[in-house]
Amino acid sequence: MVKYISSSQKTSSLAEREQFFRTLQLPKDTPHVLLQTCDRVEVYWGEGSVPEAIAQHLFSVVSGLESSLIGEGAIQGQVKNCYQDSSSKHALSSSLHRLFQTALSVGKRVRTESAISQGAVSHSQAVIECLVQEKVQLKNALITLLGVNKLNEDIIKFLQSKGAYSIFLGNRYFEKAQEQAAKYGCKAFQLDQMQPFLDYTDVLITATSAPHLIVRPEHISPNQKILILDLAFPRDVDESIGLLPNVTLYNLEDIKDRVNQNKEARMKEVDVALQIIDEEVEKFCTKNNKVSTTAFRN
Repeated sequence: MVKYISSSQKTSSLAEREQFFRTLQLPKDTPHVLLQTCDRVEVYWGEGSVPEAIAQHLFSVVSGLESSLIGEGAIQGQVKNCYQDSSSKHALSSSLHRLFQTALSVGKRVRTESAISQGAVSHSQAVIECLVQEKVQLKNALITLLGVNKLNEDIIKFLQSKGAYSIFLGNRYFEKAQEQAAKYGCKAFQLDQMQPFLDYTDVLITATSAPHLIVRPEHISPNQKILILDLAFPRDVDESIGLLPNVTLYNLEDIKDRVNQNKEARMKEVDVALQIIDEEVEKFCTKNNKVSTTAFRN
């Protein structure tokens, strides 16, 4: 019979998961699949029949229902990589192969037939969603970011993955801007020299830690068409700039609202995903147990 043990963010703290991983022991000659992500550590092993509860659990994991962010897509690739890595190291039983191959297929079906993975659920993703909504041609747009931090770095990655080419990064400390810009082939500048860049900017994304306004009305020409996303708290951009006829201004609350709406929309898709998983569990267990019984008789 196939078995598994698990420690996840739903049942244990980070320290407890670390301890679980450090003390985890399986005989080296026992073929198994080790699934290790930031949210969970799980081990599957054995042969023969697969209990329904195990299939239900793994299918839910691959579909993103057990993740911190419901419906997140990264888990599909993580499970695939862990399964392939274990397959290269061990002679896995046919039951484990069927279990994981079916789970990956179920994950794809859930994401195809439901909206469980649709909509941005992080600030950086929400920024890209706004740019798409505003029909920004990223390949042709001049994009300026203010502030060196993890959020802006994630945004740069997303922008470049979507084809953005002209990206400028400004910061109070020029050396920090240079360091981050060099990683992604961007142009760096010091914050007090931003005016020449703002004059030609199509999209401004700002997320500094400054305690005061960075972008004031005198920095933006009344005739300039510009999309501004102010992700800072307190705000970097004077809200009166949003009243200019050619300016579209999003602030942090706008981005949070978008993220929350998308999270709520994903939660509404959970029942659809669960129905798909229940169907697939029934099909899998019926077929797998027949195969296991036949193999036992032979």
